[in-house]
Amino acid sequence: MFDSLSDKLGGIFDRLKKRGSLNESDVTEAMREVRVALLEADVALPVVKDFIAKVRERAVGQEVMKSVSPGQMVVKIVNDNLVEMLGSEAQGISLAAPAPVPILMVGLQGSGKTTSAAKIAKRLKEKENKKVLLASLDVYRPAAMEQLKVLGEQIDVPTLPIVDGQMPVDIAKRAMTAAKLQGFDVVILDTAGRLHIDQALMAEVVGVRNVASPHETLLVVDSLTGQDAVNVAQQFSDQIGITGVVLTRMDGDGRGGAALSMRAVTGQPIKLAGVGEKLDDLEEFHPERVASRILGMGDVVSLVEKAAETIEAEEAEEMIKKMKKGQFDFDDLRAQLRQMKKLGGMSSILGMLPGIGKMQKQMASARIDDSLLKRQEAIINSMTPLERERPKLLNASRKKRIAAGSGASIQEVNKLIKMQKQMAGVMKKMGKGGRGMPLPGQLPPGMEGLLPK
Repeated sequence: MFDSLSDKLGGIFDRLKKRGSLNESDVTEAMREVRVALLEADVALPVVKDFIAKVRERAVGQEVMKSVSPGQMVVKIVNDNLVEMLGSEAQGISLAAPAPVPILMVGLQGSGKTTSAAKIAKRLKEKENKKVLLASLDVYRPAAMEQLKVLGEQIDVPTLPIVDGQMPVDIAKRAMTAAKLQGFDVVILDTAGRLHIDQALMAEVVGVRNVASPHETLLVVDSLTGQDAVNVAQQFSDQIGITGVVLTRMDGDGRGGAALSMRAVTGQPIKLAGVGEKLDDLEEFHPERVASRILGMGDVVSLVEKAAETIEAEEAEEMIKKMKKGQFDFDDLRAQLRQMKKLGGMSSILGMLPGIGKMQKQMASARIDDSLLKRQEAIINSMTPLERERPKLLNASRKKRIAAGSGASIQEVNKLIKMQKQMAGVMKKMGKGGRGMPLPGQLPPGMEGLLPK
């Protein structure tokens, strides 16, 4: 997400940072370009005007003009104001209410409400250890109730039994009663949507809200709808009253205008972001981390958190032991490739590393994608256990056999062998206390071989 906006802002600030000093006209010109970039990213016009006014006021002040590096100071001011625009601090779902805590999901049809309801249920069950009940109030869309039931079964979360002919308000009452009687901590009420906002939709949601008295009313918005998402948010906020926003398909929006406008338009925080189709692909929305990614500073904190969730403690201990001995064979490399896939693939990891944007483009132009990870794993799988443990055994005839067995070329096999050697060298240095971590804008050790020459 934010790729196109990040590229444009990066170009503007690169030019500013090259100048030893800045005058007011330099800042004015840069702010004009930033304004255009934000509008092209589908950020709402009133939000853009307010943002530019705040940034310009600070950017033409003495702290910038007399700064040793004025360009960097302007970037910091833009970063601070982006964080403020996005909501300053991360705010997760609040459960500070008597159980069962009702959470009402609202939004247009097709925004991803039902899937988001299941993702939130899974998150609350696994991370907060809560007993969650899912209830579908969508009596209009064919198979909507069955869809939630199937998703509930996938994540092992109970769903309210379906009673034919019951209307949404009655279903909401039944869900709250069942949750109280059965000792549930949270009830997630998945309401029906429409293709557009109309009074019938609003009246129904108001009826459900009045019956359930939700502690959280979460508006689910598809970030790909851009400016329309902002209009929808405004209307739901005015007519229903929301406590937070869940942005779906954030992994697919290169512009990001909906995210940047949402807080300013509704006055409510973006609480969660859907970043993929899997039921685990839901993240807390951290304004300061998102601002860093927009400005090409990366999001190492999120990457570390994600790694901590997916790396098995035993695997990590084993890797540390090997590192101390300066060992790194093809079994270790295969484990690293699988770890990269768990973390969301190469593009997801690179998107979180500082200053890596240009490298991502280079890789995209060379058509290097996550299928490369699968091909590399296939090459390693074609090796014998002894070859994986002792890479020096790989002579010409063995390479030919491995290439044939994995459907790869000899060149691909050689490239992977080179990559293993580089990473083994880095591990040796790190094991001896040397420095092996990449600098901002560099690929992880050994991965440089993936780039086109």
